[in-house]
Amino acid sequence: MKDTRAALGVIGLGAISRYYLAALEHSPHWRLAAVCDARPEVLRERGGGAPAWSDAEAMVREAGLDGVVVAVPNDAHAEVCRAALAVGVPVCVEKPLALTATQGRELVALAARSDTPLLTAFHRRHNDAFRALREAVAEAGSPVRRVLVRYLERIEEHTGGESWYLEPERCGGGCVADNGPNAFDLVRQLMGEVAPAGSLIGRDPAGVDRSARVDLRSATGAEAEVLLDWSYAGERKDVTVTLADGRTLHADLLAAHPGFKGSLWHEYEGVLTEFAALRAGGGFGEGASGGLACLDLVEAAYAHEKAALSVAPVAGA
Repeated sequence: MKDTRAALGVIGLGAISRYYLAALEHSPHWRLAAVCDARPEVLRERGGGAPAWSDAEAMVREAGLDGVVVAVPNDAHAEVCRAALAVGVPVCVEKPLALTATQGRELVALAARSDTPLLTAFHRRHNDAFRALREAVAEAGSPVRRVLVRYLERIEEHTGGESWYLEPERCGGGCVADNGPNAFDLVRQLMGEVAPAGSLIGRDPAGVDRSARVDLRSATGAEAEVLLDWSYAGERKDVTVTLADGRTLHADLLAAHPGFKGSLWHEYEGVLTEFAALRAGGGFGEGASGGLACLDLVEAAYAHEKAALSVAPVAGA
């Protein structure tokens, strides 16, 4: 029987690609049609299976794909997404959407002009505990007053041996740039649009931000606190919601998924389902996806830190 699922290419075979590839093995929507990585040794180690490419631009032009997953390092997101969107191939890109908000706006504009689906992959929104929390909040009958998101880990345990995470010029920063978007998206799922209300960022001797507190506020006055840490002993990813009537609801994103990164397997199945729905529904989709909004929040957090430093009192004054 002919496989009628849509043809998907995966660009970038680094630490995150394994979750996409595993989800594709039993996806009802997508089949793996091509893979791409600029590193010959990675393609050699991968062995057989789907056709392998070393040139992403050639792959999106010539491989006859219905969509691509972009899982390259952050500094290459814009270039690879631009190549796919330019030829009308739908894109699911790992967060952050791009390295800068300016790049993000260019991608959103390109997708809108060509009416090509563009999705930023926020895998935590598909976590089963978070989805249950969001449903409970919707059914509670009381507005959200406060949200606390804790996104804590030791980054060296999560890079899969890839050094670019700790290179700010390639990552876009540190924990705020890389983990911030996932945490900000969880807040937006519960509170809608939010604006920055302040940030406190801790940096290591090399200048990389390894901890942060980012405060956000909605138009209704609801508040959120996002705590990020790249030096945490272990891993904690959870969300606490306080309702206006005083009730507290909580979701531990890791509790039901033992093993290192155990929750990611089902979360990336959710990402592929979301991408398939966006492609089937038509329209470019990035407004609903929120990739650009979260990138704006990243830049606002860094800007607040810079502004605070510029007005800090001089010692001895």
